[in-house]
Amino acid sequence: MGILAWIVLGLIAGAIAKAIYPGHQGGGILATMGLGILGALLGGYLGGLLFGTTAGATAATLSIPSIIFAIIGAMILIFLWGLFTRRAA
Repeated sequence: MGILAWIVLGLIAGAIAKAIYPGHQGGGILATMGLGILGALLGGYLGGLLFGTTAGATAATLSIPSIIFAIIGAMILIFLWGLFTRRAA
């Protein structure tokens, strides 16, 4: 159930982050899911470092704090992805 929860959280976080983040980002559903899952991991890690909590790191509950941390992490990754793809183009 853990991997399925990370995939669901990644889809939710990636879709919300792409909707919130200004501008046009390339990539389809797999890129959204990948950025969302990696963003969930990054957001959980950063939430643990900044707040000393594991609320962002636990995706098995799909709680509001875990979704917020995942969205923030996904937005950071979308920003970094935009920086790397603009330099290559």
